Amino acid sequence: MEQPPILALVRDLLFASKISGEAAAKGVGVKIIRNPAALAVEAGRLLLVDLNLPDAIPAAVEWQTRHHRPAIGFVSHTDVEAIQQARSAGIGKVLSRGQFVGQLADLLVADVPPGIVPPPPAP
Repeated sequence: MEQPPILALVRDLLFASKISGEAAAKGVGVKIIRNPAALAVEAGRLLLVDLNLPDAIPAAVEWQTRHHRPAIGFVSHTDVEAIQQARSAGIGKVLSRGQFVGQLADLLVADVPPGIVPPPPAP
């Protein structure tokens, strides 16, 4: 049985190309989504999300809740506010853009069992 694709909520063409190219090299299906509003109905085994995209954080949290799958966010390392908002909202893994690029190959091939969604941090 074929696995659902990895979803990538990203508008930046450079990152979309990087994700697509690495996924193709690893033989992994990926679907690029550019509009956060379109994310909710998309099924996937993992969500990679650009947290600098407007409305990305609530869209990613809603997707995690609906599909019981994890989201991994990436953001500029200087955007401390977005990092804190994402973690507070329940996005369990938040990486800087550099970390994301460095770990992308491993993220694409990692085994992600259903139902693994990290709980939001305690207040």
